[in-house]
Amino acid sequence: MKVGCIQLRVGFGKVEENYERAERYIRAAAEQGAEVIVLPELWNTGFALEKFEELADEEGLRTKAFLTGLAKELGVHIVGGSVSTKQEGKFYNTMYVVNKEGEIVSEYSKVHLFTLVNEGDYLEAGERMCLFDLDGVPAGANICYDIRFPEWFRAHALDGAKVMFVPAQWPTPRIDHWKILLQARAIENQCFVVAINRIARNPENFNGQSMIIGPWGEILWTGGETEDDELAVIDVDYSQVDEIRKKIPVYEDRRPELYGRVAE
Repeated sequence: MKVGCIQLRVGFGKVEENYERAERYIRAAAEQGAEVIVLPELWNTGFALEKFEELADEEGLRTKAFLTGLAKELGVHIVGGSVSTKQEGKFYNTMYVVNKEGEIVSEYSKVHLFTLVNEGDYLEAGERMCLFDLDGVPAGANICYDIRFPEWFRAHALDGAKVMFVPAQWPTPRIDHWKILLQARAIENQCFVVAINRIARNPENFNGQSMIIGPWGEILWTGGETEDDELAVIDVDYSQVDEIRKKIPVYEDRRPELYGRVAE
């Protein structure tokens, strides 16, 4: 399956500009043969937390119409990164996954809120996993800070996910953590990880380095450290997952009865 990776320069609070840029690159990815297209975290507003009252997408209506329309028109699956949404008066960091028929197949609001930047003062945490199927490939998704919680990734893998999509706005000062954690999540769960980070000009400090990682931990593609948008279409062979899980049968060798709460 060809994966279109869109490493966007997200404009802080510039909603119209961000939708226009996202559409331009979704169309470009489809023209280059992408079958599934992935966006970064909070691509509609950036981390304009204090402006969500005026900027967040009410009930996600605009984003859902935007993604479903493009997916159906172009015949592509879209893992819609995430957007700021307002639902019943509360704000969420929400992902919509749309299949090539233009149907929403999964919706996920970020479960782990990042205390370091006081996300919990502005956002409500989600309460459920994100699992879906794309052309017969079982998949899951997490958002940014979620990658620091290996038990959350493992829960998705135990429910069958062979690829995990990770939209993010991961800052430059901790970019080494980003790389190491993503590789660890791929290796320990023997799955593909498709992680799409944003970029930004100063004063925000995000420098991309999106990644696709194979189930053996090999890095198949890395986005540039650039201030410009970047699009890459990468061919991913998901059949490798079954081969590697047979070679090193960690799922068969687990001892969940000893793991306490993780086994629940």
